[in-house]
Amino acid sequence: MTECAIMLGGNLPGTPEAMEFALRELEKGGFSVSKVSCPFYSAAVDCVPGTPDFIDTAVTGIWQKSAHELLKLTQSIEIAAGRPAQHSSRESRILDIDIILFGEDIVESAELTIPHPRAAVREFVLAPLNEIAPRWRFPNGMSIRETLEKIKSR
Repeated sequence: MTECAIMLGGNLPGTPEAMEFALRELEKGGFSVSKVSCPFYSAAVDCVPGTPDFIDTAVTGIWQKSAHELLKLTQSIEIAAGRPAQHSSRESRILDIDIILFGEDIVESAELTIPHPRAAVREFVLAPLNEIAPRWRFPNGMSIRETLEKIKSR
């Protein structure tokens, strides 16, 4: 059993409903949800000009399979929610699911990098995650709370 942190996000009409759908499908797929943060609203980052604001929610839970199997589940949920299989990260989307932490594991493969490569520098990831898992740590030893405080002080 592995404690995991994932992020749900999106910025199109229907995103809140897609996030609720994702939570139900995660549970059906074997991800045991422990905690869900409040929604966090933020301006789009690294997106095409005019991209609407995003809603992001952090989720922690338990997963009994591999990180790659969790990736397959999350990608199937995104598609079922209406996100195209091929999609630019710079464009709007109804649902985006990212694996942020997978226990203490470090995963580096062509299709998956854990911890998420930009998680420790993005407030829209750290703020909701700090609400539900402030003591969880990145591999560098810094907690979610410490990491959030560091980027806010810049």
